[in-house]
Amino acid sequence: WVGKYSEVELCFPQLNSSCRKTVRPHSEALCIYSLLSIITLLTVVLNLLVIISISHFRQLHTTTNLLLLSLAAADFVVGLLQMPVLLLQNQGCWFLGDFMCGVHYFLGFLVVSVSVGNMVLISVDRYIAICEPMVYSTRVTLKRVQLCVCLCWIFSAVHSSWILRDFLKRPNRYNSCYGDCVVVVNFVEGAVDLVVTFLGPILVIIVLYLRVFVVAVSQARAMRCHIAAVTLQLSGSVKAKKSEMKAARTLGIVVAVFLLCSSPYYCFAVAAENNLVGASSSPIEIWLVYFNSCLNPVIYVFFYPWFRKSIKNIITCQILQPGSSQTSLM
Repeated sequence: WVGKYSEVELCFPQLNSSCRKTVRPHSEALCIYSLLSIITLLTVVLNLLVIISISHFRQLHTTTNLLLLSLAAADFVVGLLQMPVLLLQNQGCWFLGDFMCGVHYFLGFLVVSVSVGNMVLISVDRYIAICEPMVYSTRVTLKRVQLCVCLCWIFSAVHSSWILRDFLKRPNRYNSCYGDCVVVVNFVEGAVDLVVTFLGPILVIIVLYLRVFVVAVSQARAMRCHIAAVTLQLSGSVKAKKSEMKAARTLGIVVAVFLLCSSPYYCFAVAAENNLVGASSSPIEIWLVYFNSCLNPVIYVFFYPWFRKSIKNIITCQILQPGSSQTSLM
């Protein structure tokens, strides 16, 4: 009986120092795996569609869409690499070794940091587009946005390496048993990470979007006051303003959903640091952060007609036809 129990309960039955598995009822385990597998598949497929759409169609090669492309790339990495590893680790066992444990945590910090950076850049983009439209085309150029995106990824990689520098020296330092993958971030590193990747960006995003909201309300009132005197030329300007506001609203929803998904994780991290909660709820918060990567393209489907049209072109293989990159999606 003891031997059979060990085979069922231990991650590595042949080792006495093996970690113990988290055993769940079969029906519960099946439901969890099915749900998380569907989320993983949707995350990969939908973000791949975003990447193909913005990369292929020339009409979508805009500064704002470049930021969405960077965000989709980070979300694609989450679905392709992070979520499957979490599925494998669902029973509390790590089978991939110390090196892959370090890679897993590095990518985890990287994609979250990149996503936060992209959210800030998106907020700045919308702020300039709505509040300073006369200088938008000169200040926000494709090359400048490309540079900002590259710096965002580089800074995130450096930040992630700094957070994990002690772990990278001794990967199994905090493992309590064989088959464990544990990273312990000390107070200073955790505080810096909290400020750099959550509190600071949140403050910037809230200030910028409050400013956008105030300007949007004043512009809407001005349009209503002068609607009777609008000429054909001004009508086109008003239409452009509405388009910018619609984009700001959609991207504002993306930012709001990101904050809702990531806030529980950081609140848990602060509470765990102060010994207010146990570590058992950690996987739930991590999955919620990663679930945001699946929600972003879903938001695009509902609010961006060009994304729906591009999906149709991709699924029907029309993008394989010559000159398909010139297709009008607007």
